[in-house]
Amino acid sequence: MNGSQLLIEKLKENGVKTIFGYPGGVLLPFYDALCESDIEHMLVRHEQAAVHAADGYARASGKVGVCLATSGPGATNITTGIATAHMDSSPIVALTGQVAIDLIGKDVFQEVDTLGITMPISKHNYQPRKADKIPEVVDKAFFIAQTGRPGPVVIDFPNNVLKEEVNPEDIDPDTTTPGYKPNTRGHEKQIKKAINTINQSKKPVILAGGGVILSGATCELEKFVELTNIPVVTTLMGKGAIDETHPNALGMIGMHGLQQANKALLESDCLIAIGCRFSDRSVSSISEYTPNATRIQIDIDPAEIGKTIEIGIPIVGDAKTILRQLIKQTLETKINWTQKITNLTYPEDITNYTTLPLKPQKIIQELMDTVDKNTIITTDVGQNQMWMAHYYKTRNPRTFISSGGLGTMGFGLPAAIGAQVACPDDTVISICGDGGFQMVSQELATIKENDLPIISIILNNRYLGMVAQLQKQFNKHVYATKLDETPDFVKLAEAYGITGTRVQKPGELKEAITTAQKQREHTVIDVIIDDAELLPIVPPGTRLDNMQHKTIQGE
Repeated sequence: MNGSQLLIEKLKENGVKTIFGYPGGVLLPFYDALCESDIEHMLVRHEQAAVHAADGYARASGKVGVCLATSGPGATNITTGIATAHMDSSPIVALTGQVAIDLIGKDVFQEVDTLGITMPISKHNYQPRKADKIPEVVDKAFFIAQTGRPGPVVIDFPNNVLKEEVNPEDIDPDTTTPGYKPNTRGHEKQIKKAINTINQSKKPVILAGGGVILSGATCELEKFVELTNIPVVTTLMGKGAIDETHPNALGMIGMHGLQQANKALLESDCLIAIGCRFSDRSVSSISEYTPNATRIQIDIDPAEIGKTIEIGIPIVGDAKTILRQLIKQTLETKINWTQKITNLTYPEDITNYTTLPLKPQKIIQELMDTVDKNTIITTDVGQNQMWMAHYYKTRNPRTFISSGGLGTMGFGLPAAIGAQVACPDDTVISICGDGGFQMVSQELATIKENDLPIISIILNNRYLGMVAQLQKQFNKHVYATKLDETPDFVKLAEAYGITGTRVQKPGELKEAITTAQKQREHTVIDVIIDDAELLPIVPPGTRLDNMQHKTIQGE
């Protein structure tokens, strides 16, 4: 067989059933082999959508997502998605085509240094120089992508390697990975220190990050919470680590977090951080972050321990394994101070938002009243994302999918494609702003072609809302953020042969979602919302209790 056929066999051995891709000249040998295989190829309309779809697939399923792009502009078009997956620790394998080995470095047509470009934004990358190296490289890529702290791995395939003839029986691949041995079990001495600190504390708080979900530790976290009665706050990536309707769940922290969650951090005397990296959006003021707490940080990546804030008790290892270690130890039941925190604050009642134009809070309430806990939500980036993070109560892990670290506009819709492929029987709803949706609206063709019953909700305020809000609150001018020439999204959907509907009054969203679910077909719902409504925000660099709720009218 040739290198392309061998690559197909190795992808199948690693469980690949779908590839999100876009063809090109150097990939012609691979597409010949792919056409004869039983691996599904989903043709996107832009390469960036392919990598976001692979990312959404990975986040929804916990399996490795795979995308494919040709050399040159194809490879550069997926770099944003690779960086997105890298920042959020999402396991994907990105396959790229490359010019023949004897042409590399000669600036021939559609040549770029894919390895050099992707090295800083991937967990690892490879470029097999002979076809007999393909089995080794593919197996290593999948192993590295999904073990330890997950992340994207890039494999760059020169054209001649894809065409080279090889006898698989002559290949004895070396799949060892010297120097790569992630530690999963926490050090017993550190575990005992953590137990003693927790037992002596009066106001402990658990901060659950995305690592809890990635390690499959949500059941262990719930058991630990039930055992200790400790309140839980989450990061954006940690939404779904605990059922947000649980009495101990205080919600998301940070710049756009819930007041009671931020208050709990500031009052705590023991912080148990599990699988989070203390990003600037979560911490804000480093000097005034959990000022009275002994900090315990549990993370599988030793590079994250103490990177941002000082840690008293570091524990390197897998969240699931370490939580099991903690559960086995004797833990005294804590006094219940969760209620005290919620009494000190005032959770917003979003059922009262009935005025026109529609408030995003009302839209989110109708959404929660309509869908079940297994519904998968993907968000784009901006106000739409933070309104959902702030107000939407996530019940299950892997059902709230969002670009956190990189904050990539255009992520939400293609991520929903991947999530729907991964979970074909579940309802998948994409939440976008009108700005982000226009970056990827061509993927409506991908959705239509593959008959995916995704529900796209556009929160349409005719602004690049997040940037406009920051301009209103911290700058003199609101400039270059008004979307005066926004298309008619209903007509745009219909142009792709997709049902489109517009929501402008209370109750209409619930009806539109219910109809779309019954028909099991893709629907675009254009929701006209108040362009003056702003998010609660903690100004950057200030204490987490310095939250502003002010609504600023006009420009």
